[in-house]
Amino acid sequence: MTAAPEPSPEPLGFDPRRAVQVLVETDGGPDGGPGERRRGSGYRVTADTVLTAAHVVRDASSVRLRFADGALGTTEVPGTRVWSDTAADIAVLRIEPGPDRDRLPPRVTPVRFARVTGVVECEALGFPRFKLHRGPAPGHDRPSVPYRDSHHARGTTSPFSNLRRGTLELALRAPEYDTDGRRSPWEGMSGAAVWSAGRLIGVVSEHHRSDGLGTLTAGRVDRWYALLTPEQVGELGELIGLPPDAERLIRLPPPPGGSWLDAAARDLASWVERQWSEEERRRSVHDPFPMRVCFRNATGRFDNWSNVRRTPPSSGTPSPPLPLAGPLERIVEVYRSVPSRRLVVLGEAGAGKTILALRLVLDRLRAPVPGDPVPVIFSLGSWDPAESLHDWMRGQLVRDYPDLNVPSPEGGSLADALLRSHRVLPVLDGFDEMAEDLRSTALRAVNATVTDLVLTSRPEEYDRAVRAAGVVLRGAPGIVLDPLDPRDLATYLRRASPPAPGGDESSTAWEPVLRELARRPRGEGAENVARVLGTPLMVALARTVYQSANGRSPDDRSVPEDLLDVRRFPTARAVEDHLLAAFLPAAYDAPPAGAHAVQPRRRGWDAEQAAPWLGYLARHLDRLGQGGQVVRDLAWWELGTTLRRSTRTFAVGALAAVAFGVTTAVGNIPVDLVATAFPLGFALRRGAVVGVLHGLAAGSVFGFIYWWMSGRGRIKPLQVRARISRGAWKRRDEALRSALAGLVVGAVASTTLILLDRVVVSGLGLDDGQGGSRTAALVFVAELTAGGALVFGLTALLEAPLQSGSATRPTDLLNANRRRVAHRLVLWALVIGPLVGVVEGLWHGPLRGLQVGTVFGLEAAFGAGLAYGCGLTAWGQWVALARIWLPLTGRLPWRLMAFLDDAHQREVLRQAGAVYQFRHASVQEHLTGGLRDRTTAGSGGTSGNRAEPHPRHPSQDKDTGTGVS
Repeated sequence: MTAAPEPSPEPLGFDPRRAVQVLVETDGGPDGGPGERRRGSGYRVTADTVLTAAHVVRDASSVRLRFADGALGTTEVPGTRVWSDTAADIAVLRIEPGPDRDRLPPRVTPVRFARVTGVVECEALGFPRFKLHRGPAPGHDRPSVPYRDSHHARGTTSPFSNLRRGTLELALRAPEYDTDGRRSPWEGMSGAAVWSAGRLIGVVSEHHRSDGLGTLTAGRVDRWYALLTPEQVGELGELIGLPPDAERLIRLPPPPGGSWLDAAARDLASWVERQWSEEERRRSVHDPFPMRVCFRNATGRFDNWSNVRRTPPSSGTPSPPLPLAGPLERIVEVYRSVPSRRLVVLGEAGAGKTILALRLVLDRLRAPVPGDPVPVIFSLGSWDPAESLHDWMRGQLVRDYPDLNVPSPEGGSLADALLRSHRVLPVLDGFDEMAEDLRSTALRAVNATVTDLVLTSRPEEYDRAVRAAGVVLRGAPGIVLDPLDPRDLATYLRRASPPAPGGDESSTAWEPVLRELARRPRGEGAENVARVLGTPLMVALARTVYQSANGRSPDDRSVPEDLLDVRRFPTARAVEDHLLAAFLPAAYDAPPAGAHAVQPRRRGWDAEQAAPWLGYLARHLDRLGQGGQVVRDLAWWELGTTLRRSTRTFAVGALAAVAFGVTTAVGNIPVDLVATAFPLGFALRRGAVVGVLHGLAAGSVFGFIYWWMSGRGRIKPLQVRARISRGAWKRRDEALRSALAGLVVGAVASTTLILLDRVVVSGLGLDDGQGGSRTAALVFVAELTAGGALVFGLTALLEAPLQSGSATRPTDLLNANRRRVAHRLVLWALVIGPLVGVVEGLWHGPLRGLQVGTVFGLEAAFGAGLAYGCGLTAWGQWVALARIWLPLTGRLPWRLMAFLDDAHQREVLRQAGAVYQFRHASVQEHLTGGLRDRTTAGSGGTSGNRAEPHPRHPSQDKDTGTGVS
């Protein structure tokens, strides 16, 4: 039998070898007549599944899948329908084992999906009726047989046709004849996958004869999301890799062509744009219009203008400064005017540096210039310069955009390749959030690593870093953000606030404040308010606090005019304190908005509940920072890690002990009842003792390993999925190392269990006679040792990089890690159970082998596998600490991810890829119990103590057409 060639790394999209002719037979009718024979087309989307149209396999009693390859002839295998939906007209077929199954390539590249937003070129490969021929066909001995050959249909499609039906109209080259007016020559093309730029955009479903022979209709991939339930979309995600929502589909065009690196850059640009467009919408940046933020040339320690302008040394004359001033809308224009493509953005806290970075990213992506690198925002607060900037940025890219973790043709990952080829523009946000003693090292590392860049910082922190490093950021001029103009502030507050009761549209609760600012700008109260409301952050907080129609804050004790009262608010710092303290009650006073908001049927949270939990999260980030480092990334896998290591080890070990102990106890009871003559009481007593002993042993072992791994920062989320991939064999060295580790673990675990059962359990008078001889003990140790090596080795081989088709959200990464733990449980059962069963069957007979294999398979999965998942994975650490321990002690809510998502909807948190962050550093610092000391000149604040925003929580004290079948 000829082996199938391995699929090549490219193309990543359409592969003609994976096109399928679907042959269907149905049962006879109720009158006993013959069944129907039907033909359609399909596409092999994964190693085991084929995508086709639902009407092709409707009422099918049998399905055959025929692959046609010019080199190998015809391969036909049986198929089974495993998923179907008539509304979307799509079905998934499983490729069943058969005599020719091995002729198919064992691995295929993953299919990527896209949505069409403009006119694009398209193609589809199917088996229509007009390709029916008679003659010698591959695989047949007869000289003349009827057969259908493939047809590669190419043309264009536009999303602006068939708007009422929501389908794609494919304009193709028409068949040259139509011999039968009753049957379409395209019959049999249904189910063919439609491709554009290497992405699957639809499935052929119909031919409307009134449209002409050169037109086909296809169901759109993005339309599936409106026709299917979220559960169905999730099922398709598991079966064929469909992204969980339509916003994660690649948008087409861009035009086809370019290298694989160009395609990777286009994908990254699409993901970044969708990610930050959603955040921009959620932050209400355009409600009712963006605040007018302006910037100007900064003075201070910046590089020579000749270096910025890249003036040749032979010019002999100094270069004049570039005019870099303008409003926020001109930031892309200003950046492009800098020949060095380097820029430093300075501004006080809340001045709008992050919003400027966001505007730069989105404006560049929405009006791209060929050859431009893709702008990506990196939060510098989490970078330790002990790690190279390249490696750190690669880790951030892989964390937030998992598709970049796949191998590139040149070696390494796509993230590596994009960084090496300078196709990423790093927007390094929050330089001032690094520890002060790290900034000078970081500045030198930035100079040595990247070319194009944008860096944001507060002015004083940047100036001190330059002085300490003794170097400037080469080729980088600076701009500084100005305070908001009072006239722009007045216009914004009038239009962004509801009219006062009984007043006209120009009468808002802010009128007394605005009149005072215009009349007496140097008045003591007016000057304090003007200074605070000079930054976009504080204006946004003030708008949230006084957003009711009567302009009162949620506690009904303050209106905007009160901010002018120097007795209550003697300093600008006091005004700022008041707005920060009142922000949470105001944010939780209104229901959250957005597609992912917590459902109304479920109980939500109020400010009194949310404040202590948010305070704990803020202090958690504060404790994560070391040596003055400011940590902003709220990662689910790190929640609880600031607890004492002994406390964390106890929680993780206890969970592993319960998982292993309960499973072992329950598993021993039926064994004693079936295999011995002992009564139920003995079986229960022995099961309880064995469960306690085994649980204590497992808890101690997994607790110790967790204690060692957590001290070295080894508990990280898995960026993998369970799937055989092309690169599996390349991971053989890693698999071998994992197998050796499993060998040791299996040997130690089995020896410990033997000693417990033979010594302790028997010493307590609970020997059930099942222990056997010394030989039986050695066989038991050998079984578990070999099983551990197999499980660990196969785990490394059967894991491929996680793919999402878009930016990853925190819940996406959490769910992927939970699924991976579940997959490992299944692997433990499928390896340990059969292995032990075969050995025991050869020794004691097949019945004994079946019994013991079943018990060991279940115990391995729900005992050892679950204990491993709970004790040594990021998901297990999350469960033990963030889902059990911290809620049990009152520090966090039980529905933690729902709480974080709710806070995101209320704009208390923001989302940055796979992590959350507080809306602004000032909000985070306020929730820790007090803002850090401000040493920045011109920060607009004076010294003073901050009051607790809320009392401390007690726990803190410690129409349809005819198918084309």
